[in-house]
Amino acid sequence: MFLFLGPVINVFYVYARYVGIIHKAIYNNGRFCLLLFLLICLVKYTRGNEGVKDIFRTMLNWKINPKWYVFSFILPFTIGAFTLLLKGINSGGEYTSFLEVNFGVFSFRSVVALFVWAFLGEVLWVSYCIRQLSKIIKPFYASQVIGLVWTLWWIPIIILGEGVLPGIPIVSLGIFMLGIAGMCTVVYRLSKSGICVLILQFMLNISLNALSISPSTGGVATFTSFAIVYYLTMLTFMYFMYSMKKAKMIEQV
Repeated sequence: MFLFLGPVINVFYVYARYVGIIHKAIYNNGRFCLLLFLLICLVKYTRGNEGVKDIFRTMLNWKINPKWYVFSFILPFTIGAFTLLLKGINSGGEYTSFLEVNFGVFSFRSVVALFVWAFLGEVLWVSYCIRQLSKIIKPFYASQVIGLVWTLWWIPIIILGEGVLPGIPIVSLGIFMLGIAGMCTVVYRLSKSGICVLILQFMLNISLNALSISPSTGGVATFTSFAIVYYLTMLTFMYFMYSMKKAKMIEQV
């Protein structure tokens, strides 16, 4: 029900902003808060207080191997830098383009906004939806379903062109969201911590704004390349995650 109502309600919410009913400052954070309110109401109605607590339960798991914190912190920036390095090689000489960083994104206001959006996204789409879907289908397929719904939620925002990186093609967005959902699933399955997923998403938001990989700074082709590289990276980690699981099952037998 949430996966259906989320994108539908967002259409009306974005339209309200389009006609000027909602102020821009309210719109930017309100779209995420509206989703969270919807999820809490549905879970409260169907599963009670324990269900609501379960939404945020993974954020309490912080006693994990430090390597997962490091992994989540450096992965998005590494993939972004690698994409820009490939761009430099392909363009025939701009090998240092991946070293250019927009430090303006590290202002307090920008960092707080990107962190809040990452937190709400982690709680809504990853911490709860993927966990619930993974109970009935394989985690990979669960992540791709969430990635598709996540894309549908973003499409009205892309069309409006407010509160999102400008110039993102919908197809590229779809590839990117599928990769994001899959990578979040990998990190959560390996670490069992929503905090690691939060760090991953936060650093992804930072990388998109700090490096020249968004459509407005690096061009549509660069963003599309980044989306593809991110998706392929996710597939690689997903493959090894399942390989490790099969190997453990064989050892137990």
